[in-house]
Amino acid sequence: MERGPEADEVRARLLAMRADALDRAVGLGAAKSDLVEASWGANIDDEHDPEGQTIAFERAQVDALAADVRRRLAEVDAALDRLAAGTYGTCVVGGEPIDPERLRARPTATTCVEHAAQ
Repeated sequence: MERGPEADEVRARLLAMRADALDRAVGLGAAKSDLVEASWGANIDDEHDPEGQTIAFERAQVDALAADVRRRLAEVDAALDRLAAGTYGTCVVGGEPIDPERLRARPTATTCVEHAAQ
């Protein structure tokens, strides 16, 4: 993708996505800290808890969401790197341009629709 207004718009959108992911990461970190803090000093036996494995489940859920945020950050950072290198919008498999509509829908896309389906 050439430098110019369109690249600036893409960069701004990717940076907004990055900021949102970082905000989510901070919130999830706080949520996990709250879960850990709430369980301190309590004699919690999740395995035999009559209400089910609520604390273990909640921790696992927060961990899964945090992993998703890390993946999202990696995708956004890679897209920003491609933008800086001038390769943003080019399919990494076949080298053809990625449809602009696909990039609007999924700014971190690395493949064209044809190769994404494979």
